[in-house]
Amino acid sequence: MALASLMNDADAVTHIAPKAKRVIYLFMHGGPSQLDLFDHKPGLKKLHGQELPPSVRGDQRLTGMTSGQKSLPVTSSLFDFAQHGQSGAWVSELLPHTAKMVDELCFIRSMHTEAINHDPAVTFLQTGHQQPGRPSFGAWLSYGLGSANRSLPAFVVLTSRGSAARPADPLYARLWGSGFLPSNHQGVAFRSAGDPVLYLSNPAGVDAETRRDQLDVIAALNRRQLAHQHDPEIATRIAQYEMAFRMQSSVPELTAIQNESAATLAAYGPQSLQPGTFAANCLLARRMAEQGVRFIQLYHRGWDQHYNLPSDLRLQCRDVDQPAAALIADLKQRGMLDDTLVVWGGEFGRTTYSQGKLEATNHGRDHHGRCFTMWLAGGGIKPGTVHGETDDFCFNVVRDPVHVHDLNATLLYQLGIDHTKLTYRFQGRDYRLTDVHGSVVRGLIV
Repeated sequence: MALASLMNDADAVTHIAPKAKRVIYLFMHGGPSQLDLFDHKPGLKKLHGQELPPSVRGDQRLTGMTSGQKSLPVTSSLFDFAQHGQSGAWVSELLPHTAKMVDELCFIRSMHTEAINHDPAVTFLQTGHQQPGRPSFGAWLSYGLGSANRSLPAFVVLTSRGSAARPADPLYARLWGSGFLPSNHQGVAFRSAGDPVLYLSNPAGVDAETRRDQLDVIAALNRRQLAHQHDPEIATRIAQYEMAFRMQSSVPELTAIQNESAATLAAYGPQSLQPGTFAANCLLARRMAEQGVRFIQLYHRGWDQHYNLPSDLRLQCRDVDQPAAALIADLKQRGMLDDTLVVWGGEFGRTTYSQGKLEATNHGRDHHGRCFTMWLAGGGIKPGTVHGETDDFCFNVVRDPVHVHDLNATLLYQLGIDHTKLTYRFQGRDYRLTDVHGSVVRGLIV
């Protein structure tokens, strides 16, 4: 398996017939508020300002930010909801473009996780473990399926800063790392300014021919060292140098989104030509998907609304609503949605109660991992459906729960991979993305 992926052998390992070839993962870093966006709870208006019943919370732990609050007042959404499409899915007024696409989407309202703080929660969703050190989803996919394009990485990462910037929310490179897998499987982060990838351009005075000669000499030395030491990381280094050389030609063409039609640019919104925005990154993701990139990770920061939620959530939704909907429509009209898995969501949701003082037009919400909403589209996912249900307080899952490991098992299944068989032996143990848990959620797939 490892040798096949090092040789960029597309579809190197599949256990079942795949429905999807690639993943575009739209990650809303910070935890979007499910009950302000997708999980409509009109009954909370009658309970607004009242104390959250102890029976609802039970013995669930709270973060250090609200565990000391003397009061946990129920806080209904300030935003209007309406049903859309043939599916009748409820969507907040903050996401009018997404609302038009509901019949292409599968909403999971019953997601849940054990983590209650950002770093372990993001790490858990991305690597299957709350502690750092495990390979990320994209690295596992690169390891299992290899690359479909010899001139581009199998796993690419794009980051955008939200309009409601939360500077305390860090994104660590280990979130797209390869862990104990060979390092050629780690994600390649593209930048929004300067060279898309650091050190990709030749320095002044070095042309392509000189660079080719240099790499040939270095490769010969590395192969000699590999024959002596048999270290797989040396083979990885050789492969990565060659990849970087090919990327010098492929990346500039890939990132030239100004060559898109005026209609396409307009569909993604007014920020589509502004590098580093969510709109530009969504458009770039579609171009990467066309070129065979296996896993495209988009991080959009700024969703940690502990305070000023009514104003900041509007800003965040304005960033992502039109581009995300345009991405779905664009993939569909190009015939790519059928074999592209699109994922939208964050590491957890937000609490029903207010963090801090509940004011008439302002409040915040704390982290909440016991129930949150994500949506999926394409890649054999059942469109126009709503899976799972939460209680009247949007505090607990009451029907069809989907754990983080269940989600990852299902995504791998759609990619043709049995999550129990994609393993890597490290320090005497066979590891996998879903650890020792997880089941494919049949209700999510066609």
